[in-house]
Amino acid sequence: MVYPDPPERVWQALTDPASLADWLMPNDFRAVVGHQFQFKVAPTRAWNGIVDCTVLVVEPARRLSYSWRNARAGIDTVVTWTLAPHEGGTRLVLAHTGFRGARGIAVSVLLGRGWRSRVLTRRLPATLVRLRRPDN
Repeated sequence: MVYPDPPERVWQALTDPASLADWLMPNDFRAVVGHQFQFKVAPTRAWNGIVDCTVLVVEPARRLSYSWRNARAGIDTVVTWTLAPHEGGTRLVLAHTGFRGARGIAVSVLLGRGWRSRVLTRRLPATLVRLRRPDN
C-alpha cells in the first residue's frame, strides 16, 4: 500500500500505542527490541482476544517486526512492516509470515482478508488522516 504521508507519520501510526490502538487493537506496545506486549480485544467463542507479541526489529521509519502469537489458536507467526519513501508518500509493505499446517493456512487466509479489506485500506488511512491534524 502507498499512503500520501511521510514515513515518519506512518511510523508514528505503527509505533505510538494510542495510534496503533486506533487502527489495530488496544495494546501496551513500545518500540524497543525485546519488549513483550499484548494486543487485546473482547474474546469471541473461537478466540480469547489476546495476541502475545515480542518486538524483534526496530529501524525507525524503515522497518518494524514483532512476533504475533496466540497459543489457544495455535498461531506463532511474525509481522514485519517495511516502510520506504515513495513519490511524496510512503510505501508500506506488510509481511505476516510463519503460518504452518492446514490450520495455519486457514488462519493466514482469514487474517490476510482482514488486513487487506479493513485494516490497511480503511482503518490505517483514517488514523493517518487524524495524525495530519496540527494538534497531533
